[in-house]
Amino acid sequence: MAVKPFDEMTWATLLGTGPRPAAYMFTTTYCSACPAVFRDIRNAAQNSKTRPELIVVLMDADGPGALRHASHFKGTTQLFAFDGYEPAIRSTIDPTWRNITPYVVLLDRQGGVQRGVGSPTPQSLRQWLQPSPAQRP
Repeated sequence: MAVKPFDEMTWATLLGTGPRPAAYMFTTTYCSACPAVFRDIRNAAQNSKTRPELIVVLMDADGPGALRHASHFKGTTQLFAFDGYEPAIRSTIDPTWRNITPYVVLLDRQGGVQRGVGSPTPQSLRQWLQPSPAQRP
């Protein structure tokens, strides 16, 4: 897996043309809760008919360091690392985010966005993974 750069322009691009549905977990190498939160999201995704992208964005490691740390996130489909001034990049994602991790953004099939710190609620995960109207039984 390649580590892709995540700079001040990346978030706008991902919101506009990135994969849907997708879960973005913003994390650091010292976040002890992040692997468990990622597992919760991955398990919800695996138990649904929807196959969302599971994207990890490391804020404090790049290159080989990011790849080593990615081993904590089995099932990651894309890996990014912050590339630039971290506070400026973080503010493009959410200007009110206070640098607490894990910061999770769930982007649903229609482009709806749910943001929060920590594990998403079961209701949030269900809403995120709802099939599009054409796919519902």
